[in-house]
This record gives sequence, C-alpha cells and structure tokens, in this order.
Amino acid sequence: MRRAFVALAALLTVAASSAPGEQRPVVRTDSGAVRGTVAGGHQVFSGIPYAAPPTGAHRWAAPRPVRPWPGVRDATRPGPLCPQVPAAYGDSASLDEDCLVLNVTTPARSGRAPVFVWIHGDGTIGGGSFFDARRLADRGLVVVTLNYRLGVFGGFAHPGLPGSGTFGLQDQQAALRWVARNAAAFGGDPGNVTLAGSSFGAGSVTAHLTSPSARGLFHRAVLSSGEGMMDMPAGAMGPQVPAYRWYTWRTLPEMRATGRDVAAGLGCGGLGPPAALRCLRALPVKRILDVPQVMNMFQAFAFGEGILPELPEKALREGRFHRVPVLSGATRDEHRLFAGLLYDAAGKRMTERDYTALVTTAFGTAHAPAVLAEYPAAGFPTPALAWATVITDRMWARGMYAQHTALGRHVPTFAYEFADPHAPMYLPLPVEGFDFGAYHASDTPYVFEEKEVRFTPPQARLADTITDYWAAFATTGTPSRRGLPSWPAFAPSASPPHTQSLAPDAIASVDYAAEHRLGFWGRHVQSSEASLRLVPERPMSSSRNEPSGVPLFQKPSRLMSISTSS
Repeated sequence: MRRAFVALAALLTVAASSAPGEQRPVVRTDSGAVRGTVAGGHQVFSGIPYAAPPTGAHRWAAPRPVRPWPGVRDATRPGPLCPQVPAAYGDSASLDEDCLVLNVTTPARSGRAPVFVWIHGDGTIGGGSFFDARRLADRGLVVVTLNYRLGVFGGFAHPGLPGSGTFGLQDQQAALRWVARNAAAFGGDPGNVTLAGSSFGAGSVTAHLTSPSARGLFHRAVLSSGEGMMDMPAGAMGPQVPAYRWYTWRTLPEMRATGRDVAAGLGCGGLGPPAALRCLRALPVKRILDVPQVMNMFQAFAFGEGILPELPEKALREGRFHRVPVLSGATRDEHRLFAGLLYDAAGKRMTERDYTALVTTAFGTAHAPAVLAEYPAAGFPTPALAWATVITDRMWARGMYAQHTALGRHVPTFAYEFADPHAPMYLPLPVEGFDFGAYHASDTPYVFEEKEVRFTPPQARLADTITDYWAAFATTGTPSRRGLPSWPAFAPSASPPHTQSLAPDAIASVDYAAEHRLGFWGRHVQSSEASLRLVPERPMSSSRNEPSGVPLFQKPSRLMSISTSS
C-alpha cells in the first residue's frame, strides 16, 4: 500500500514532466481554482481542501468552510495525511492537522459522469491518496478519495464536548457536501453519487445510511467487509480481548468516560469540561499520540446524539435508513487474516489445545462441545484455520447476512462474496505455511490498482469484472449490465436469497447461509450474546506505545495496523 502511494505520486510527477507542452487542467471550485495533472488520459487533482484546518480551538470541533484562496492552487501533489502513528510495515506517520483534503480523478471523456466517493478503512491510519482510482475512471466515473480525522482526533469524546465521537464522520459529510457543490465542475453528476468504503470505511457508510444529516448527500452505497450488524465473541481479536455487543459502535457515555481518563493521563484531569478541553487543545499532536493505543481507543463510532442519534444496528433492523440501492458483501475467509496475524503467521503456531481453549472462551462450556463437533480441528489443515473458519462464520458471515436481510427488506440490495482462494497478499506478511485464502478486504486491490500485486490472467479478468460491476452499480443502481454475468438482488424471502460469488473464472450464485453454517449458529449463538459486556469498565491500553497495532477491540482493514502484542 505504501508503495502504491509512492507509485501514484511518481506517476503524477512523470505525467507532469513528460509532456512539457501539454496544458495542465484547471478547474474552478467554490473556494478557488485548482491546477491538476493529466495521467494516462485522466485528469487528477490532489490535495484539494474541503474544510478548514481543525487546529487550535477547532481541534475536536465541527468542520468549517475553507477560506477561499486567490489565483490557482497547485493540486498536483497529495496533501498531508491526518495525524497518525507509524504503521509497522511502512512510514505513514503524520503530525499535521491541516489534512482535510480530497483527491479527484476524472475520466477521459466529458459529460455528466457518475461520482464515486471512497472512504478508506481502518480509522487510525491511512489516507485517500493511497488509492489509485484509474480503473474506475476508465469506466467513466469521477472518483473522489478523501482524508478525514482519525483515531483520537476523529473519535475523541468528553463531557461538554459537542459532536463527541463523530468528528471523522462529520468530516466525511463535509466532503460529501463539497462534492454536491463542486462535482459538476469536474464533469461529475451531483445527483448520482455513490458512497463506498471497505471495513472501517464501510462502517462509515453504514453510519451515513442512518444519519439524518446525510440525507440527500449520496444516492447509492457500497459496503465491502462492513461490520455494521456484527458483534464480537470473546477472544476473537486476541486472547485477552473481551466480547462486545457491537463491533463498530460504542455508547456516548462509554466514549466520554474513555476521553475523561485519557485527559487525566495527559495532565488535563481534575478540571471542568471547558478548562479540560482548553488544556487538551493546547497540547502538541505528538504529546497526544504518545499515549499508548490512544488511536485505537477512539476507533469505534459513538452514537447517542448529533449526526448519529441512535445505534445504527438498531436503525437498520427497524428500517430507519436512507432509501438508496446498496451493493454489499464480504470475503469468504474474512478471519484468516486475523488468525494469521495473531498466531501462525506471527510465529505463534496455534495448537489443538489452544483452539479448544479459544472456542471455550468464546462460547462457554455449554456450547463449546457443539462448536468443536461442528468444526473439529482434525477437519482443517491447521487449528488456526479451524479457528478462522469458526469466527468467519459466527462473527462475519452471521453479521453480513443480517445486514443484507435488513437492507433487502426495504431497498434493492446486491449481495456478494469475494471467493478468490489465492487472493494476492498485498501486505508484507509471511505467507509461507499459512493459507490466507480470500482474507479480509482482499477484494479491494481488484478495484483499486496495487503496484505490488501481480494477478494471474484469471485474476486479472476477475478484477475487470468486479470493477465493471461496481461501475455499473454506480451508474444505474444495479451491477447487472449486458456482457456481465447476471446478478439478481438479495431477496430475504427467497430460499436461498441470491449472493453473487466472485472467483476467478467462477462467478455464480452461492447459498451463503448454508456455506457458513448459519443454521448451526442460530442454535448456538446465544451463549456468547448472553455474556457480552455492553460497556467496558475502562479504556484498553498497553504497557508501551507500540506502532499502530491490531486494534484492541477493532481490527485492521484496507490499510492495516499490524502488531502481535495484546
């Protein structure tokens, strides 16, 4: 991923320097003119501000309009990343709060093109400039990628702080309003905007689906490996990680309590809310980032007021969400990535005894024997793959099926499962001896090109087909079009509802519920739900300030945090 970022920057530089006589494109936005580059027939504009810098007294405040600039602003280089700590596999560190920028890639042909807005994943690291949008632009879309405040800067909550826990979401809505005002200037149709994201980004899209203030800002939604209706059994994300009722959401009182504890640790405790916030806003970015795991503590979304007034899971179940078509899916082997990161690929090979202990912790002594009988270690190449299958089915697939059912009752919903058994590993992980399969978010390079990914010819054909599906959906609201395998909508009343399996030279319908044994989990899931804690007593922390690691109660995603510490 970090190589893709460097490669894209290099591409823009070459495009600008290799054709000295070529006119660089200039577009006038509502804040001023920007000059971009031409690359491979596309126009690319990078680092365009969509909100004023959230600095000083505006740290942890709603995004504000950009101050107009005179002349023509250079938009040939990506803007700074929002504050974040280094990832273990590459230097994405940043201390720059002047980071609320977006990037626009336009197709070669002119006209009113559909707009595709991409929200990157993880929520603690990354940026919009890491995603090469040319594949989608080749298919006639105007593509917008964006930065938003991450971790403690995007999700901080504290008593007396308006907007607590939602500043990153507010940034995303500010970017969508920018798109509504400016898409036409780039050849885009502001009346045809698709909001898309993977993993944490898909969680963001789910939040906007249920946010009253997002009404009318987008007209279709893509959710890849989203967790909006997913809970987490104990131990699923590490031996010491407790169960959580909601994987993506936290209550506002819980997040405010976490913020109060962090403030005390930063020397701003024992003060009334206004004084505490003044103290916190005066701190250097680095001082805040030095708090162990501070980015991960605020990775989840807080609900209860403001732009996220109710639990999105409940809103989806009860049909309170914006009526837009949805394309949604997951990978077939979601949890193999995490099992590999935490165990076998990290040099901590899981034994059968470890597997039995994990299952017992997750499901209790009453249900563990049934789970072990349904998923015997001897039935899998390794105990770690058995565990990955258990959690993929119980946590990921069960939540995904519930999400598709809730959405499909009210809007056209197109469900998929990415099933390439040999999906290329785009992260610098040891893959020898562990089969990652179709791991979490492994479908994203099939839409956004990765320079370090080398596809086989069948995989390249699959990438073309998936991108064609996504582009067709963004254009018309359905992924089906002439020349592509038919993709019926997910009908909850059908037996079974249609889920499109996406694999190299093997695109077909799959019985998703049967494949992931959801009937079994319907009989044995209550054990973990009964033991879930709604609110943790204290924020989790580590004994030292690790580089951004596997989040303690979240997860890595498209741009991932890697650590094996607990």
